[in-house]
Amino acid sequence: MQRHLSNRPDAEDTAAETFCQLLAARVDPASIEQPRAYLSTIARRLISDRLRRRRLEQAYLERLMLLPEALAPSPEDTHLLLEALHAIDRSLAGLPLVVKKAFLMSQLDGLTYADIGRRLDVSERTVGRYMTQALRQCYLSGAQS
Repeated sequence: MQRHLSNRPDAEDTAAETFCQLLAARVDPASIEQPRAYLSTIARRLISDRLRRRRLEQAYLERLMLLPEALAPSPEDTHLLLEALHAIDRSLAGLPLVVKKAFLMSQLDGLTYADIGRRLDVSERTVGRYMTQALRQCYLSGAQS
């Protein structure tokens, strides 16, 4: 794990999260035919999630650096915004990449459906369907929380 995460604390956290997820799954350990493979699968998924969150944070922080200092959010606001981005990312998990892109272009970049359609090479109607799918997913994940 440390090889994939580049530092020991993240690797240790991921290992702990792996076992927490195993316990939370309430699976009888005796029923797992290949325990090592089972744990590896959980760990790989957690590593992927951690790396995706890191890329998301980095992209957001890079955009913040482009803002004039007077417009930049406070450290507290930045933390709250990163938490919100993580929540959105979790909400959109499982959706096709093109649906996520359309949603983010609309909500973060403020693009119109027509602009998104041109960028994604799809019709405006398709963009509307993507947005409906993404908003439904956000609503459902909020209702489950």
